[in-house]
Amino acid sequence: MSDAEWAVVRQLLPVPGWLRGRGGQPEAYCHRAMLDAVRYLVDNGTKWRAMPADFPPWNRVYAFFRHWRDHGLVKEFHDRLRRKVREQAGRDPEPSAGVIDSQSVKADAVVGRDSRGFDGGKLINGRKRHALVDTLGLLLGVTVTAADVGDRAAAHVLLAQVAAAHHRLALVWADGGYTGSLVEYCLAALALVLAIVKRSDDMRGFVVLPKRWIVERFFAHLMQSRRLTRDFERSVSSAETMVYWSMTTLMTRRLARPRPSRA
Repeated sequence: MSDAEWAVVRQLLPVPGWLRGRGGQPEAYCHRAMLDAVRYLVDNGTKWRAMPADFPPWNRVYAFFRHWRDHGLVKEFHDRLRRKVREQAGRDPEPSAGVIDSQSVKADAVVGRDSRGFDGGKLINGRKRHALVDTLGLLLGVTVTAADVGDRAAAHVLLAQVAAAHHRLALVWADGGYTGSLVEYCLAALALVLAIVKRSDDMRGFVVLPKRWIVERFFAHLMQSRRLTRDFERSVSSAETMVYWSMTTLMTRRLARPRPSRA
């Protein structure tokens, strides 16, 4: 990352336990080097053992990745960046509306049978990413399941998690795959309005649908990270963590981008 990105990132990093007086040994490598190594892997899609020699040893980088994954530090870091981006855009740090959708991706051979399936609609054998984003296209929550899991079943879990973490969230747009009892469940159990944006039968060809294009652009951003073009992760938790790492790279670049001066 550039010096401008590091100046933004450094203030938002989670404080290690040994600096809080909770014991443990200091890290042997600088956080900037570790972040660069993980970002390089997500952006270029390399194997862990193929980490270039310019970075710390691959096993130490993977230990850093695993520690942040298991202790929720990457999500904490991601949420701090998201609030910073929203404040820079003149928005409230906590969103009040979002958009939900899913994306099916092919799974690599390392993905076991217990976490993969066949999506009959997209004809994809792999996993499915269920994501909820705000109106700026920033990630609020993601759940990775087998590709044969329905959108409504996964949305029950995802919407409950996001609604518990973001109390201002009151409206979520979705496509026709989220109709049925899910609408009543969101209103009764989560105090959340689930608005269905359907495609009209009179439309011909490609048409940009209101609000739904926001989450589609989010999935397009994920496809720019080569590690996410397929699902190469053995565990579902690692697959979800890779999505968060991809979005942290996007947000740090936005925050470090020079803003035009106002007249």
